[in-house]
Amino acid sequence: MEALYTAEATSIGGRGGSVKSSDGKIDLNLSVPKGLGGDDGAGSNPEQLFAAGYSACFAGALGLVARLQKKNPGKFTITAKVSLGKVGEGFGLAVVLGGHFPDLPKEEAHALLEAAHAVCPYSVATRGNIPVTLEVI
Repeated sequence: MEALYTAEATSIGGRGGSVKSSDGKIDLNLSVPKGLGGDDGAGSNPEQLFAAGYSACFAGALGLVARLQKKNPGKFTITAKVSLGKVGEGFGLAVVLGGHFPDLPKEEAHALLEAAHAVCPYSVATRGNIPVTLEVI
C-alpha cells in the first residue's frame, strides 16, 4: 500500500492515562468505564475513539459511493456503537453502524450502507476480524 496520509498518536498510562496526536489536535485524558471496573471519570476511552473514527470514515465512504451512484442521500448521520466484551480468555470488539436517512426509502438507504461497507477503510480492516452489523435507523 502506498500511504496517502499517516496519523500518529501516543498513549501514556493505558486506559486510565492520556492520548495525544503528534500534531496536538488530539490531547485527551482517558478513563475506564464502570462496565470495565473503572470510575467512569471525565476522560474518553479507546472504544469511544474507535467509534468516532469509524463513524466519520464510514460517513465519508457513504458520501463517495452515493456520488458514484448518482444518489442523493440527503442529510444523513452515521452512528457507530462499539462494544467490548469477553471472547474466550481475552477480549473482542463488535460494531453496529446505524445510518439515519430521513430523505431515502429504507431499501435505498440499506443499499448505500452495504456499498459504503465494501470500501470504507475501517470496514476493510475489520472484515473477518470482528462482527459489524449495518442497520438503517
